[in-house]
Amino acid sequence: MAGQEPEVVIEVAGVSKTFSLSGGSGSLKSRVLERLTGRHKKQVFKALDDVSFTVRRGETLGIIGANGAGKSTLLALLTGTLFPSSGRIRTTGQISSLLELGAGFHPDLTGRENVYLYGAIMGMSRSHMDARFDAIVDFAGLHAFIDQPVKHYSSGMYVRLGFAVAVEVNPDILLIDEVLAVGDSAFQRKCLDKMRAFRREQKTMLIISHDLQTIQRISDRIVLLDKGRLLGSGSPAEMIGEYEGLVRQTESRAVKREWGTGEVRLEEVCLTRHDGTVADAFDAVDGFCVEIGYRAQERVEEPVFGYAISDAEGHLLHGSNTQLAGVEIPVVDGTGRLTLSLGALPLTPGNYLLSCSVHSADHRVNYHRLDHAFAFGIRGQNSSAGPVHVPVQWKWGGRPV
Repeated sequence: MAGQEPEVVIEVAGVSKTFSLSGGSGSLKSRVLERLTGRHKKQVFKALDDVSFTVRRGETLGIIGANGAGKSTLLALLTGTLFPSSGRIRTTGQISSLLELGAGFHPDLTGRENVYLYGAIMGMSRSHMDARFDAIVDFAGLHAFIDQPVKHYSSGMYVRLGFAVAVEVNPDILLIDEVLAVGDSAFQRKCLDKMRAFRREQKTMLIISHDLQTIQRISDRIVLLDKGRLLGSGSPAEMIGEYEGLVRQTESRAVKREWGTGEVRLEEVCLTRHDGTVADAFDAVDGFCVEIGYRAQERVEEPVFGYAISDAEGHLLHGSNTQLAGVEIPVVDGTGRLTLSLGALPLTPGNYLLSCSVHSADHRVNYHRLDHAFAFGIRGQNSSAGPVHVPVQWKWGGRPV
């Protein structure tokens, strides 16, 4: 029927996965003593918590999240190497996977023997693997090493052979976990070309990668996992934006500090675009605004409000205050607000930290400082190294180029 959506080939419905964690020495004596003293408690770790989504035939789904978010556990459940603690998974079609370095390979077998072993595990006949063998070795570029035991392979050789086998068995669904993190740039290009060919053939792919630019480019849709829960599912740009926000907040918490005597407190700090919309990522050429709400516990004369911008590790890049800018604030008493408007920023794309403070005019009393407390991102094309962008013009032979 014209206009009908492709069928759902992967359905994940309310899936949770829990692992038991053992503590202590694990000896029989320690376990008996734990039970006798009542100190025995079964500890569990919930790697996935009530995750639900569907994938349609021909769709490329990216899966992103921090380490420990549950991404690899999810793919292992889809392959059937793990089983859900609760919920349901349904897949349609043959699944091929490359989930971890050397998964499914026997270290004492040669590359040739492991190719046929993988095919047997996938239910492929010997004749089918005979027909595909040369293509697998050509793709992996391992002609000189195919009859060597894979325990002698480098990590790059492992993943090249694993990816070649996974794609050449011609699956309906391909699951890939961080394959682009290993191997040289030439092999990565071959992988991306093969993924594009799969998309043209309307095959379904699920891909995990920390390479956000690549996963945004090749995915039709992205799901974001955080601590085992599904935070969202949507367009690649939208979900990567959400993930980058999570990363910024995590980085900010790692270096955030707060101190002060408390006569004046910064009660609310909000980053906005110049049109007033709240955001945490901005184009460098646009700059942004900082709305600062304060409360003075008592009458304070000549307070100085300041700010500082640091890189993600907390190294100072720039700072200023009302005193340096020649802005006089004679007195504060009770609540009030200031707005700081930052113009075009000479920053390269990346994550940054904003600090805000209020102190006495003689700098002897720090009423309140929120150090590295507000994370924000700068977007754009990275045309220089380091956090600071300096406009330059090159001349060659006396002519601008």
